[in-house]
Amino acid sequence: MKPAMHHDPAQPLPGESSEESLRRQNRELKRQLDELKSSLHKPSHAGASQNWRPSGVTIWAIFLGVIVIAVVAFFAGYLPLQNRREVIAGEAREEQRALPRVDVIQVGRSTPKSQLELPGNIEPTLEAPILARADGYLARRLVDIGDRVRAGQEVAEIEAPELEQQVTQARATIQQMQAALEQAQANLQQGKSETELARVTAERTGALLKKGAVSRQEDDQNQALYQAKRANMEALDKAILVQRSNVAAAQANEARLDKMQSYRVVRAPFDGVITLRNVDTGALVNAGTTLLYRIAQTATLRTYVNVPQGYADSVHVGQIATIRVPNLPDRQFPGTVARTSNALDPASRTLLVEIQVPNAQNLLMPGMYARVDLSSARAEPPLLVPSEALMIRANGAQVAVVSPDHIVHLQKVEVGRDYGDRLEVIRGIQEGATIVMNPGDAVQEGQKVDPAPVAQKPPA
Repeated sequence: MKPAMHHDPAQPLPGESSEESLRRQNRELKRQLDELKSSLHKPSHAGASQNWRPSGVTIWAIFLGVIVIAVVAFFAGYLPLQNRREVIAGEAREEQRALPRVDVIQVGRSTPKSQLELPGNIEPTLEAPILARADGYLARRLVDIGDRVRAGQEVAEIEAPELEQQVTQARATIQQMQAALEQAQANLQQGKSETELARVTAERTGALLKKGAVSRQEDDQNQALYQAKRANMEALDKAILVQRSNVAAAQANEARLDKMQSYRVVRAPFDGVITLRNVDTGALVNAGTTLLYRIAQTATLRTYVNVPQGYADSVHVGQIATIRVPNLPDRQFPGTVARTSNALDPASRTLLVEIQVPNAQNLLMPGMYARVDLSSARAEPPLLVPSEALMIRANGAQVAVVSPDHIVHLQKVEVGRDYGDRLEVIRGIQEGATIVMNPGDAVQEGQKVDPAPVAQKPPA
């Protein structure tokens, strides 16, 4: 067997802290004192009747051992513990005296290009319904939805038997009116002859009355006959005018019916594509009410967007726009702002803008949803600050500006457009100013801080 190894109570065990070593040494000392007391009252093995009394050397040795253990415990445990407490207290006092550390960033400007992308609706430049102009039945349908047609191309034919009868009747009426006109003209010629004869007779009897060859009564009769013939001539002239008016009216009616007959053949009003077919062959159609087709011109399309009030001043006629559609993500279509409403919708506070987009390849279709990019160059880009740097307090919107001497000044600002993570500042601060990123309620006016610059985001 290996001999038992004795450990010095004054030496700390491996891995034992100073406080634990001090407690262990105190327990060991108490144990030795208890053994000493028990040995003083215990009788000897020889049966002696008197108690054992230690010598002075033994007592002094025990006393010195206790003192040594106490001194070792004091230097090994209490002093390091006291030093550690003083270091912690000093660090706490230093931390209290230190300046609050804040993250700061310098105010910069946005890029010279103004970004503005809005949703829009694509519509045709021209769109019109094709209605029937004649009553009847649809005899033939020559086009269908999706067909591209030219201006004047036949798209349908209407059968109108009643209209044909009206044309025949109008032509017969014209013949009757012309015959009546010719009769009136013949009566006028006869009246002219009779009037001329009455004039000559009246002049002769007037001359003979002066010579006394005829009686005054005969002369009066001839003069009255002449005046009657003249009045009849005027009546015949008016009758001819009436007949000519009747002939003109009948001819106009015939022309109208002929024009109506031409409407039996329905033609496209302009170049475009048929987007709707509403009837089929044999259907009954009524003039002015039956919708046959709907045609749209798609060579150039119109895109309408509603621009918010904050961006209305940046959109002008002639501005270049870029149109994108979801089904063609890799294609861009250039357009131009053609016109604006020059008034905001009071319900949505938006400006209606029309953008014309060429569509020579017919890739875009009316009714599509589009994203319209109205980005433009700016002579003076606005100042931008992070949205988390803005404080909304009783005095309004503010930012915490850090001066060169590290003093905080709460500066009131006027905010412009909101980009989500960043805000435009119209006035209140200057470019290059240092502001606190996340001021919070702890940052106060006149407070001295320790600024810590952070990485800036790229300009928006």
